[in-house]
Amino acid sequence: RDDVESRGLGDVYKRQNPTTEVFEKRIAAIEGGNSGLGTSSGLAAITYAILNITSPGDEIVSADNLYGGTYQLFDYTFKDLARNVKFVDSTDLQAFEDAITDKTKAVYCESIGNPKLDVPDFEALAEIAHSHDIPLIVDNTIGVGLVRPLEHGADVIAASATKYVGGHGTSIGGYIVDSGKFNCCLLYTSPSPR
Repeated sequence: RDDVESRGLGDVYKRQNPTTEVFEKRIAAIEGGNSGLGTSSGLAAITYAILNITSPGDEIVSADNLYGGTYQLFDYTFKDLARNVKFVDSTDLQAFEDAITDKTKAVYCESIGNPKLDVPDFEALAEIAHSHDIPLIVDNTIGVGLVRPLEHGADVIAASATKYVGGHGTSIGGYIVDSGKFNCCLLYTSPSPR
């Protein structure tokens, strides 16, 4: 079958529209990534990023200094989806290493921890994750435009656009940005040819 775009059908799905496409391209450029995906909220972005690479029974290892909504998502909702999250001290690199098992599918942290405002060692966390062939996912909500985790080894950004990107707190949104460097994290950004 011909590709949908080559047949001149343009945007064939409500989420795909010129405004969203511009946002996704611009946020990918701001974060220094390969491609972007707009979502309905920051928690939706985090959820999509993790569900994309996990299956029931899998787990992730996460820093313990998280925005409250993310902590609730990880500690309660993901359990209902049969995903386990192991929380480790955000300042203890060895704790991240020790928590990884053969079921671990990602390492997760925030670029500027909430509420401790600590900044992780992205390069060290990426090295730990990559040594186990898993990606480093970073929530860059607070650091967008200032902190560039992808330049320091992170593979995926999943963040809220409601705060600093939107600037006024008048709308809800989120985004995922893929570095394009880790095999399992490629984003779906074009319509299906079917």
